Parts: sequence; structure tokens; C-alpha cells
Amino acid sequence: MRQTEGTSVRKVLFLDYDHVLHASDVYVTEGCIVPCAPRATLFEFAPVLDALLAPHPDVELVLSTAWVAVVGFQQARDALPLHSLRARVAGSTYEGQLSPASAFSQLTRGAQVLRYVARYHLRKWLALDDRKDGFESCPTKLIRCQEGVGLGDQAVQVLLAQRLCETFG
Repeated sequence: MRQTEGTSVRKVLFLDYDHVLHASDVYVTEGCIVPCAPRATLFEFAPVLDALLAPHPDVELVLSTAWVAVVGFQQARDALPLHSLRARVAGSTYEGQLSPASAFSQLTRGAQVLRYVARYHLRKWLALDDRKDGFESCPTKLIRCQEGVGLGDQAVQVLLAQRLCETFG
């Protein structure tokens, strides 16, 4: 990892899945991940995210989804349906060797993200999530998706495109 004056030059988008890349929560049954909403399609908005990230090829994805603690990093990453998104994934906020899943899940989403930001000395980052808890100190870093709508919301797409340009050039 290249560093300048103790600050990383990485460009990171923290990515949640549920209510972001699809408009539903999920549950795990018999080894399968199933949407809670009967008509929901998992990762239906992945092509939208892919298109919004296309002008920013150096932006990495760090998974901030609870999927990682439940099914593991590799399965959570590999669940992304597009190779172009999977190839951007550089890690996750949940790093099991640093804390058990039970302790990690008690942190707010913002605390999980900010802990990663501090650990890796990130300067340029954004978070795409439906949860706002813990982001009070950095509200402009959060692009918040509405529960049940996710990245299907045109206004969120416009805001994400704008913030990607402002933050990452």
C-alpha cells in the first residue's frame, strides 16, 4: 500500500448489499441466500453501480455488508454478479482476526467503516449504505439508500455520481 505523509492514496467506496444493491433484506437457509421480499431480485442494481463506477477505474470496493460475517469474505465477494465489481473488492470492514463477529456486529455501521478508515489511513472514501448510524461526524461521506428502494432511486444515483466525481476526481 502506497502512503503519503501517513495517509493512504487509496480511493475506497464502502459497499453494503441489502437495500443498496437490491431492495430487500436477505436470510440464509440451507446454504442459500434468499431475499426476504418475495419478488426481490438479488443484486438487481449491480449494473447501476458498475456504470457509475466506470469513470473511476481506480476506486476500490470494501465490503461493509453483514454478509461477510455470516458467509465469509470470499462467498460475500463472489456473490457479486459482475466480474468488474468483484475485481474491485479489496477487503471488508469485518476482519475476523481483529474481533469476533458478535462484537463487530454490535458496532454501528459508521463505527465499522471509520475503524477501517483509521486503520488504513484513508483520506479519500465514501460509503454507500442504507444505514446512517455512526456517520454523524462525516455526513457528506455517506450516500444513503432508502430501505426497500436501494440504488433503484434516481436521486441516489445522481448523488452518488456527483460524490464520486467530487471525492475521487
